[in-house]
Amino acid sequence: MSSKNEAPIRVLITDDSVFMRKILKDILDEAPEIEVVGVAKNGKEALEIAKWVNPDVITLDVEMPVMNGLECLKLLLEQGSYAVVMISSDDSLGTRTAIEALASGAVDLIKKPDSMFLMSSDTKRNEIIQKIKIAKAATLRNLDKKADIKKKQYNGEKAQRIEKVIAIGTSTGGPKALQNVIPCLPGDLPASIVIVQHMPQGFTRSLAKRLNDLSELTVKEAEDKELLRAGFAYIAPGDKHLVVTNEKDGLMVRLDESATVSGHRPSFDKMLYSLDKTGITNIIGVVMTGMGSDGAKGLFELKKNRNIKIIAQDEESCTVYGMRRAVVEMGIADSIVSLQQIPDEILNIMGVQK
Repeated sequence: MSSKNEAPIRVLITDDSVFMRKILKDILDEAPEIEVVGVAKNGKEALEIAKWVNPDVITLDVEMPVMNGLECLKLLLEQGSYAVVMISSDDSLGTRTAIEALASGAVDLIKKPDSMFLMSSDTKRNEIIQKIKIAKAATLRNLDKKADIKKKQYNGEKAQRIEKVIAIGTSTGGPKALQNVIPCLPGDLPASIVIVQHMPQGFTRSLAKRLNDLSELTVKEAEDKELLRAGFAYIAPGDKHLVVTNEKDGLMVRLDESATVSGHRPSFDKMLYSLDKTGITNIIGVVMTGMGSDGAKGLFELKKNRNIKIIAQDEESCTVYGMRRAVVEMGIADSIVSLQQIPDEILNIMGVQK
């Protein structure tokens, strides 16, 4: 239970596995600020129980009988103001469905480990408790605010030579936010986009595919030693840093599994530090919704050394206010705009005619 002055975070657990339900309940029961108020074995049960217990946060397994997690999520978001955290394996079906759930309004994602016994490890316990706390904070934001996605049209071939680099960093709420930015940029954009989305290993490829299907840009999970191309967006793979180096043939992606930076791998800070080392100056930094301060130090260095332009998502349209708060408080953001205004702000800075 929580302290006397603060109500506990009320959680409803939903999973078809008895073993998983017990592990999750045991983990959450250990956190004094969390109270498990219900347990459901499928989506249909979760909908009914949620009406009675009114949880703050609901965990949803992606794959369940009777009603799966994605079907349940869509009905839950119509039924009430719940923050939903998806729980998924990293197989192809699980990753695709989890990404669709995040784009549809789920707040965050917890990856099932390869061995269920690892669910009780200290690292996993801390991750689960932290994500429940973040999800509760996210309920204070306007989670169901939907942007009007207007897919940009373009004619002609994609430009090959890089004129500018757009570096985007996001975390909690990022998949839905990216879906409101990347498809709104033209396919002949004279820049490469490099993206850090804090996400477990195995899920970023599905995120890239979803964004690619929606976009005129080519969106892909980044590969080691590939040259950056204009009209392409590259997403750092989960659990790997994406750094950019300046080689004789052009700017190149390098991936590595070195230590976390700013508590993350991939790290937005690490990617930004690498862009500083390339010596290029035509960089736009974009920081969006997410917990923590990853990216603030890197953007500060790039602003000081290269005088780059920095766009920060405004507080009202963020699921979680942390990442962009750090940048705004440093006073280095050139513009603070809503999620829906970010694509136009990028194009305005680049001088691209809309």
